Amino acid sequence: MADQQAKEAARNKNIEECYKKIPKSVVMSERKEQSVKWWQREWTETMKGAITKAYFPKIEERLKLRLNATPNFTAIVTGHGNIKAYLYKYKIIDDPTCPCRKGPQTVQHIIFECPLLEKEREKLKAIVTRTENLPVSCNKSGVEYHKKFKEYVDNINWNEEQRNSSQ
Repeated sequence: MADQQAKEAARNKNIEECYKKIPKSVVMSERKEQSVKWWQREWTETMKGAITKAYFPKIEERLKLRLNATPNFTAIVTGHGNIKAYLYKYKIIDDPTCPCRKGPQTVQHIIFECPLLEKEREKLKAIVTRTENLPVSCNKSGVEYHKKFKEYVDNINWNEEQRNSSQ
């Protein structure tokens, strides 16, 4: 029957008639799958978004997550925003040093090293260390532990961090 319909479709000049025989849900599903494959190819080939790609290398995995993008989360997974190393790179500020004075304030420093964020980091460690040790890859942080990771990132109070460093 499938072969017969394929032959009929090949002979039929009116494509709409062919699609009437295929459920709309099948067509939509195939289009979505094609779109995700195209998006993944573009994502893999681009030289941009290296930090974000580290967290979400697979488009299909990212699409399965329900992420409410907040300013803190976006800053961390893109490396842009209120991060001193980023601001310094574009000459917006004169010094990339983290308020903790232990090095430049980079994404890696904020997530894994900054002593000013140790209290918040302990909550993340409690979840992750049930199955493995920190540091975990960005991909695991973004996908497997995304809820706790996002909670950790969203609880970073940039202003509080600044105040703590001046004391």
